[in-house]
Amino acid sequence: MGAWSSFTRDLLEQMPLILTGLVNTLQLAASISVSGLLLGILVFYLTLSKNKLVRNSINAYISFFIGMPLIVLLFLMYYGLPSWGIRLSPFTVAFIGFTFNVAAYNAAYLKTAYNGLDKSQLEAASAQGFNPLQIFQLITLPQVLRLSIPALTNQVIANLKDSSVAFLIQYTEFFAR
Repeated sequence: MGAWSSFTRDLLEQMPLILTGLVNTLQLAASISVSGLLLGILVFYLTLSKNKLVRNSINAYISFFIGMPLIVLLFLMYYGLPSWGIRLSPFTVAFIGFTFNVAAYNAAYLKTAYNGLDKSQLEAASAQGFNPLQIFQLITLPQVLRLSIPALTNQVIANLKDSSVAFLIQYTEFFAR
């Protein structure tokens, strides 16, 4: 009985720290999930550009951020930017780094779903006088989001798990406690 009461006492003593870490983890995961989706939609839209330079630049962005390990990106931002006089809080570095990374993955998921769409709908909308932005907003995006739900849900779960990497740049989160 003594070991159990000791565990309970220690747990109750640490509860404020645990709850603070849990709130920080959920805050980071939720914010990067939302910002990563919004930026991912923008990046995906730019991959559909008729301008070859824009399309190639965006594809390079996607390849770069998917290929770069997240921990390297966070280290470069947190420990490298101060040498240029740019100091950011651990949350800000984690938010920016994760957002760019998650947006690249989300754009890739959306592009994959787009490749599975029936393009005759897009041609019909164009024939009806819709401009490219209207076609994207009213026809392409709703269908692509619906087809991407499994991949985007997996990404949200991965965001929650990957948030523990932020501990390495001094961000106090649940898994660091």
